Amino acid sequence: MAQVPQRFFDALAVRTWCGLSLRALGRAREEIDAINVYPVADGDTGTNLYLTVESAVAAVEAVFAAHAVDAGEPDAGGGPSLADAVGAMAHGALIGARGNSGTILAQLLRGMAQVLTAGGEPAHTDGPRLRLALRHAAESARQAVAHPVEGTVLTVASAAAAAADAAADGVADGAEGDCAAVARAAYDGARAALAATPAQLPVLERAGVVDAGGHGLVTVLAALVETFTGRAPGPEPVAVPHARLAHDDEAAGECAAEGEESGPAFEVIYLLEAEDAAVARLRQRLDALGDSLVVVGGEGLWNVHVHVDDAGAAVEAGVEAGRPYRIRITHFGHGDAHTAGTGRPPRERTQRAVVAVVPGEGLAGLYTEAGATTVLARPGEPPASGELVQALRRAHAREVVLLPNDVELRHTAAAAAEQVRTEGIRVALIPTRSAVQGIAALAVHEPERRFDEDVVAMTSAAGATRHAEVAVAERQSWTTAGICQAGDVLGLVDGDVAVIGADVTEVAATVLDRMLAAGGELVTLVLGDETPETVTAHLEARVREAYLAVDTVVYRGGRQGALLLIGVE
Repeated sequence: MAQVPQRFFDALAVRTWCGLSLRALGRAREEIDAINVYPVADGDTGTNLYLTVESAVAAVEAVFAAHAVDAGEPDAGGGPSLADAVGAMAHGALIGARGNSGTILAQLLRGMAQVLTAGGEPAHTDGPRLRLALRHAAESARQAVAHPVEGTVLTVASAAAAAADAAADGVADGAEGDCAAVARAAYDGARAALAATPAQLPVLERAGVVDAGGHGLVTVLAALVETFTGRAPGPEPVAVPHARLAHDDEAAGECAAEGEESGPAFEVIYLLEAEDAAVARLRQRLDALGDSLVVVGGEGLWNVHVHVDDAGAAVEAGVEAGRPYRIRITHFGHGDAHTAGTGRPPRERTQRAVVAVVPGEGLAGLYTEAGATTVLARPGEPPASGELVQALRRAHAREVVLLPNDVELRHTAAAAAEQVRTEGIRVALIPTRSAVQGIAALAVHEPERRFDEDVVAMTSAAGATRHAEVAVAERQSWTTAGICQAGDVLGLVDGDVAVIGADVTEVAATVLDRMLAAGGELVTLVLGDETPETVTAHLEARVREAYLAVDTVVYRGGRQGALLLIGVE
């Protein structure tokens, strides 16, 4: 079905472009993975680009969903503005950026957003402004890379910007169809540059392929053309004539051997909250530690990517600069392209593992101590299906129990589980609706039991745990307990608002009384960073005095969104 073309670059065009890019990368993912030989032949560039754009799509969709809710409220405006949409796109890509190419793509989108929102909040933009956005995107991405190399996605981005410059020179401001002309020129320029990358980078020429990251960018620009014309340009970008794909045994063995001899052992990625001056010092330190250094972001939030031999030192550098989180460390070894053809046996899978989504760093530590592989879901930033798929694979087990710990993640978790099952891994999805239910399930987990028996026991424990949370309302809205105002304290029991109040301690005590009215033996309290210490002391004293046979256990959840999570078993 042909896409309805967009005349100008507005919020709807941003949404359309993101969705088309995700679908296009989904189709091209395996091909891009297969030709991935630089900077590391680890065969994941297509997957990383897909996950990066998937995060951007989720952020944009969240903005549109929020405005749909707001539209039903008094004095609410219409849909999201261009600034809302491109800001969400850039932020989503930044927090979800994966790998070298994904991190660079995040900076490209951020660079575009900076230009498209400059000078106020225009409802839409035209071809000349789109050309400026593409130019700034290419320049900012190049600046984010410590040592730019020609023949990579940076070269393709620069060529796209140059071609867009030439096209925009002949377009009058505000002319109908001008965005389509600029997008088409950028795509054509990028595609020509992609075909030339083997002549610029010897490792590509030896493998007989074009640059994988550049291929991904051309795919994203093709989606931009489709956004404004209603049809995807053709033909799709392909490797150079007579190329052999990198997953060919001989090519993969050569590239793997190169990486094994000279490349760093680890890829380290993390989000970082830090000031500009601290990030400048961090760049210098990480540049001395390894290579493939890319630091993108700004305004206090950064995505850091580097290849190093000492992963601990790379993380410590982030701790000195600010506050790193969502830390991902990948060893270039066992089971990836670096060991292909080396004769090294793959690491043996464990029999069973647990993968859990957790809302804060504190709970992530608790789950990890209990042996689970964790996926951190920060407030307003739920993990995408691809992130869950990678976690299920990272567990490296024949049987995996998946705890989504959020009702909103039910479909995402199911899709991830189904994908991993096709790879021969047995996955059981336990529909936990809260992290406290996951704690209960993990407490009865016994890997030595038969898989079905273990799953039944964990499911029963989770189902027998009532869950509640205390949070602060972000906006005025209708609830099952009445109308709440922004700033009100909400007490939710089993997902529904049961109490609205002004005092955290009072609301928490009311919620706890309602839950214990139906009985219980154990109360679990998980405190967020912003929860006053007096709340815990009050609740523990209340349980001791009013519910003599009930025990209480307290955990610190970190930045988990809710002020307090409560579980009653």
